[in-house]
Amino acid sequence: MPVISFISPKGGVGKTTAATLMATQLARKTQVIIIDADPNRPILAWSQLSGCPANIRIVSDANQENILDKIEEAAAEAPFVVVDCEGTASLTVAYAIGASDLVVVPTQGSQLDAKQAAKALSLIKNTERQSRRPIPHAVLLTRTNPIIKPRTLSAIHEQLRAHGIRLFDTQLHEREAFKAMFSFGGALETLDPSQVANIDKAVANARAFVAEAIELLKNPDAVPAQEVA
Repeated sequence: MPVISFISPKGGVGKTTAATLMATQLARKTQVIIIDADPNRPILAWSQLSGCPANIRIVSDANQENILDKIEEAAAEAPFVVVDCEGTASLTVAYAIGASDLVVVPTQGSQLDAKQAAKALSLIKNTERQSRRPIPHAVLLTRTNPIIKPRTLSAIHEQLRAHGIRLFDTQLHEREAFKAMFSFGGALETLDPSQVANIDKAVANARAFVAEAIELLKNPDAVPAQEVA
């Protein structure tokens, strides 16, 4: 069953948010196991709030010694496994990459964050060499403005593509609903519209991201729409 890992050597780029969005959207139709391999256990804390989807199970005791066993066990039990890795380049992260069918590298639209994303991409490439197989992966731009596209973001976008780095066509925008999930618990769809604005737009954004990830799992060699254009 597909294993989707989220990695970033820098904190605060929306890695855990993206992983949780992936899991909750997949859980609308099937069972998902989330391996919370971040030492801070943010997804475990989220799951302990009210409204955690019944189709989601959290594994929170993963570490360097057992991460491969945890992934293998989860993949045998659930149609999808989502791994939220720790925010550093470690052996635990490398092991998770090697066991993945898709690796997502979230990054914000700044040169500093892009440099950190490059470290994650280098780790993926090294793991590919060691495992002697290609590991599908893509950079996910996060916390972007849905209306304004700064020149710096456009420049980073073009730099990454020029180096042959795949980017998701979908960007995760800066949405209050994404933050609200970790305050109120549950999924986007269960948030209270009287407390959180623009839930529908957040849902559409999350579903577009997940749909693109599923398509990438099915067709890892397909050319992204923006490159075709």
